[in-house]
Amino acid sequence: MDELEQIAKADPAALRPHLRELLDRGLLWPSVLFAAADEETVQEVITRIDRGDERLGHLLLILSEVRSAPAAAAFRRWQDSPPPGMERLHIDALAYARQGGWDLRPDGTNHELYGPVAYELHMVDTPEADGEKAGAETEADGDLVCPWCASQIWTVVDLDTADPDVARALAHTGWSGRLRVTTCFLCTNYTTLFTDVTTDGGAVWSGCNERPDYLRTSAEEPPPMLPELGPIRASPRLASAWGEGGSTLGGAPDWIQDAEYPQCPCCAMTMDYVGLVGGADLGWGEGADYIFLHASCRIAAVTYQQS
Repeated sequence: MDELEQIAKADPAALRPHLRELLDRGLLWPSVLFAAADEETVQEVITRIDRGDERLGHLLLILSEVRSAPAAAAFRRWQDSPPPGMERLHIDALAYARQGGWDLRPDGTNHELYGPVAYELHMVDTPEADGEKAGAETEADGDLVCPWCASQIWTVVDLDTADPDVARALAHTGWSGRLRVTTCFLCTNYTTLFTDVTTDGGAVWSGCNERPDYLRTSAEEPPPMLPELGPIRASPRLASAWGEGGSTLGGAPDWIQDAEYPQCPCCAMTMDYVGLVGGADLGWGEGADYIFLHASCRIAAVTYQQS
């Protein structure tokens, strides 16, 4: 299945002729295999869900990978009238849609939570002498250190849509201008951390952050490196949270655990995915920091996952 998954991520349409056979054989995982499902396969999945198929969770995840009007209509219908067996699951129907990277908004529109293009992110050493680019906050920004653990604030990414490639990668977010996302490298291991951002590169610790009950408070130095934009990836699904070279701007997230799109703390809308920085690229060997943005509220977020 690993080989099939790699094919699906690189060229989803290559598996399209075989998807009905996979479905009939009960090979429903990973759901990304079905990302290029045709209308007939989508309708069969919807029918099985309506009939109360015992593998409801897997079928919902398959449907979440499909960007189609029938899939969206089915999810909205099930939100109001859940299919048989939904009571056994831990999240509602629309939450399954978000697992696939899209959201059904209150106005009836479908909103893509990640973009259709992705670029490699290459880590570049940033000497302390190059303070602004190294990730240190300026005095004007405040928040030189984390207010919880006193670690130096870490600049996760520093981008500008004046670069056409950055503009393409961030187009789905609606952001225009410089985007500098900062966080505490230590505390984001314990909770999602939010940053108030401005289009001139301003980034300050958000008052929306809520300190968790348990938190290690010894200061830790952030990685002395900053991502630079590399070549476009052949597919938007080729980010990797596991191996070196997997850090990516744009495209789809490679989740280590379940999909975890934060809600904007200002308006409760699901935040857009920006990219990931893998621990393997930072020299830590595991884990990944996932970056999100809600442009209209000018707030960014960083979450961390590990195996």
